Amino acid sequence: QVQLVESGGGLVQAGGSLRLSCAASGSIVSPSGMGWYRQAPGKQRELVARFIGFSTTDYADSVKGRFTISRGSAQNTVYLQMNSLKPEDTAVYYCNLRQAWQDYWGQGTQVTVSS
Repeated sequence: QVQLVESGGGLVQAGGSLRLSCAASGSIVSPSGMGWYRQAPGKQRELVARFIGFSTTDYADSVKGRFTISRGSAQNTVYLQMNSLKPEDTAVYYCNLRQAWQDYWGQGTQVTVSS
């Protein structure tokens, strides 16, 4: 079993910044990827940013140049630095870990950007 715990969401004004953290624990052997997805009300969950393997990164076009995914010094920890936030970034952000073709999800953290 794999557990993912996110933190760092909150309310911020447009143009502001937030940093999300995700720590994974449990039966982690060889994950093929780890990253962040988000889901806004009435919309499907979508990719925000992820690691493919250990170091290759992949970003949604809507966040390129504003968001940065990084790994922490602790194993299986990832961060999402979000700058120049926009109201359309408002969503629940979920940490994801993929291992053996199975996806694991955190409980989600709310990010609200006011205009």
